[in-house]
Amino acid sequence: MASRSRKGLRNHVGLVGLRCEGSQEKEYDDGYYMRRCVELARKAVGCTSPNPMVGCLIVKDGKIVGEGFHPKAGQPHGEVFALRDAGNVAENGTAYVSLEPCNHYGRTPPCTEALIKAKVKKVVIGMVDPNPIVASKGVDRLRDAGIDVTVGVEEELCNKLNEAYIHQMLTGKPFLTLRYSLSVDGHFSDQLGEEVAECGGYYSTLLQEYDAIILSHNSLNSSFPASKEPGANQPLKIVVAESPTFPIQIPVVNTETSKVVIFTDKEAAVEPEAAQNGIETVVLERLNLTTILEYCKRQGLCSVLLDLRGKSGGFEEILREGFEQNLVQKVVVEVLPIWGGSTEEALPVELKNLQRSLKNLTSRKSGESVLLEGYF
Repeated sequence: MASRSRKGLRNHVGLVGLRCEGSQEKEYDDGYYMRRCVELARKAVGCTSPNPMVGCLIVKDGKIVGEGFHPKAGQPHGEVFALRDAGNVAENGTAYVSLEPCNHYGRTPPCTEALIKAKVKKVVIGMVDPNPIVASKGVDRLRDAGIDVTVGVEEELCNKLNEAYIHQMLTGKPFLTLRYSLSVDGHFSDQLGEEVAECGGYYSTLLQEYDAIILSHNSLNSSFPASKEPGANQPLKIVVAESPTFPIQIPVVNTETSKVVIFTDKEAAVEPEAAQNGIETVVLERLNLTTILEYCKRQGLCSVLLDLRGKSGGFEEILREGFEQNLVQKVVVEVLPIWGGSTEEALPVELKNLQRSLKNLTSRKSGESVLLEGYF
């Protein structure tokens, strides 16, 4: 099966073929095949919410005979595409799947029944699905049908793949990530590095991964931030406008691909062009993060990016609330190759001792910047 572009993959409902038949003569362990499942699953980044991303392989006699992933909420799951790809060869084969197969009827039939019908002899699962209507029921159904089941292969990798989905299932709240930029000497900056907002840059891919992005109204200029990834779904834009004393100027936005909501603590005047585009305004007695996240939850959004750009003063209360109530799960810091950062904007006090509470801190390069990621 020939490989396809990302856009082509979506148009063809998720079948993937990146095979190197000559290399299949080598013996691979379960971890190898599960890592390939995760790689397949990530083909649908930004397309499956509120569903998780899932990849599946069918392996027989040491060869990959079927591959698939879940391309979009409402469409068949990865197991179905992998089994279709394998056809009758799936019988007595081993299915590898990054998330426990479902055992209930939703918008699609149960994947457990598809695996049983295909007569696979073994299923290797990356992690149990935290969804209460699934949790271990898929595993039990497969074992009851006489299928050998292994659970917990590359579990940490599979957890990270769907960290927002897992958090939402366990807490009922959206997964919130804070992003901001620093100069090399630790000063706050409202800049982005060169290339990071272009296709393949971390900022472009980050926007694709999140269902919504929270921005300060004073960070807006001629356009909203947008993912440059091919075929990317753009996040909902949430604009926080604290006590605006002038009409809020909203950049032109294509409301067919991205919605805009303004949260303010007083009735905000919006430029006429923006109002005509159907931009929603929510007036609160006091701007607070909890209410904004509740709004996102009601909209079925699993992941939210709090993008600290422009003057951070308007976000001080929101940041304080976020940390005091443990609403922030992750932080992404871009360290720019500049000295001094902003001479007018001090680093918010809530961020000064952030490193003391961070876990699993990692770093990588994106363009000329260094990217730091950590969890609370």
